[in-house]
Amino acid sequence: MTTPPDLLARARTWLAEDPDPDTRDELAKLIDAGDTGELAARFAGTLQFGTAGLRGELGAGPLRMNRSVVIRAAAGLAAYLRDRGHRDGLVVIGYDARYKSADFARDTAAVMTGAGLRAAVLPRPLPTPVLAYAIRHLGAVAGVEVTASHNPPRDNGYKVYLGDGSQIVPPADGEIAAAIAAVGPLDGVPRPDTGWETLGEEVLDAYLARTDAVLDAASPRTARVVYTAMHGVGASVLTAAFDRAGFPAPVLVAEQAEPDPAFPTVAFPNPEEPGAMDLAFATARRAAPDLVIANDPDADRCAVAVPDASVDGGWRMLRGDEVGALLAAHLVRRGATGVFAESIVSSSLLGRIAEKAGLGYEETLTGFKWIARVEGLRYGYEEALGYCVDPEGVRDKDGITAALLVAELASVLKEDGRTLLDLLDDLALEHGLHATDQLSVRVQDLSVIADAMHRLRERPPAALAGLPVTSAEDLSRGTDRLPPTDGLRYGLDGARVIVRPSGTEPKLKCYLEVVVPVGAPGELPAARARAAELLSGIRRDLADAAGI
Repeated sequence: MTTPPDLLARARTWLAEDPDPDTRDELAKLIDAGDTGELAARFAGTLQFGTAGLRGELGAGPLRMNRSVVIRAAAGLAAYLRDRGHRDGLVVIGYDARYKSADFARDTAAVMTGAGLRAAVLPRPLPTPVLAYAIRHLGAVAGVEVTASHNPPRDNGYKVYLGDGSQIVPPADGEIAAAIAAVGPLDGVPRPDTGWETLGEEVLDAYLARTDAVLDAASPRTARVVYTAMHGVGASVLTAAFDRAGFPAPVLVAEQAEPDPAFPTVAFPNPEEPGAMDLAFATARRAAPDLVIANDPDADRCAVAVPDASVDGGWRMLRGDEVGALLAAHLVRRGATGVFAESIVSSSLLGRIAEKAGLGYEETLTGFKWIARVEGLRYGYEEALGYCVDPEGVRDKDGITAALLVAELASVLKEDGRTLLDLLDDLALEHGLHATDQLSVRVQDLSVIADAMHRLRERPPAALAGLPVTSAEDLSRGTDRLPPTDGLRYGLDGARVIVRPSGTEPKLKCYLEVVVPVGAPGELPAARARAAELLSGIRRDLADAAGI
């Protein structure tokens, strides 16, 4: 147990080397007030570097995101790269428009330069997929993106890629973490004031030129779109991509078009969160477009909504699994070859589409760090609104190119007097109605998640929504096709459930899928009602079993 004197001593040591006047002032006030409770929350450990890099709340101390933590992370990454022979390799650094992002990017460039590596910083806050593209385009040995994606405004993060353009996976994450832990006092980390390159707009121009590759040169470009950047960095890049491709200019949600780290119009800057799309739908009701498209703040995710007179407000958000299946069907129609891949938490419909088309199919662990590494990948997606539609250009999810492909599909269907909902009906008739949902619980105390996982491991449910559980897998033991991960998978007759802690947020996430056979178009309403009933029952029974 850390005593108050120990806490104060650690805090004073941290304060003495903190290079940021903002966090120095914050920490000095806590020390002067003797606020041992708040100090304990910041000094009870260190922010862990994992396969998502770093992500956490901004503030002073080793359990917060700040310049001291970032400098150590950069120094550890530099040591890791040098130890592997990249003594003068190029590291590309991108950043979003969140609080402190530009400072963290500059510190990273300074540390890389001081370590003898070459550093190049993107010209301004830009989407994460631009950074992922730039790594391979420029022949870099690594890349860093400073972003917290769709996390709350108080958060920031530090995402690391290696030279293949993919996010790090084990064992690299553990080796980099060990190198970070070995970093000594910050005054021993060289941080020159100059020596790195600030890239020009030509890197963005190269990315935009590549976005054209996702479209069929002969396809129609008629879909009209309302677009929201969710206060992030996507607007200028997406509108430029749509202009290059020849689509009508998107109607912007004015209140959310400009970058704003306060995210003033949303509780959480995530298109999946309740209320986040309200302004977009209001704009759509005025503009009457064919689609609403949203990016998250770093524009690596893409949300899609469609007109639907049967729902309140007249617009319906498509689930990530629905968009994932629609894009797959579109690529199949265009004659795509290669492997389709998805994470285990995504809908099994992708596998059926790939099998029917004679294409390869792979399931991976959660995250594009795994999907992007599938050999022969042509298309990959994850239910959390992430789509990789041009793996040769960006080996990560990309909300800009996904938006282009969705708009192309909508245009093709529009030419035939059809919509995305019509194509979803076609897929249900061909493969069965695949309906998905999620039970997601955000917690303040992480022990709630650990307790729920323990309870489910000790007493797995025998049935959910009246469906017998036919198989129960503890994914922490690994499978014949998957490495170990903290998760549970239940198979049911016509359904599937996966439970796992989120890797980036304090959430327990439960992914639900039911498959209902459909024999004729007239059976679709009853199939949807049955699927909704089953999903509701599974949610209820799973929550009871997990004690959440």
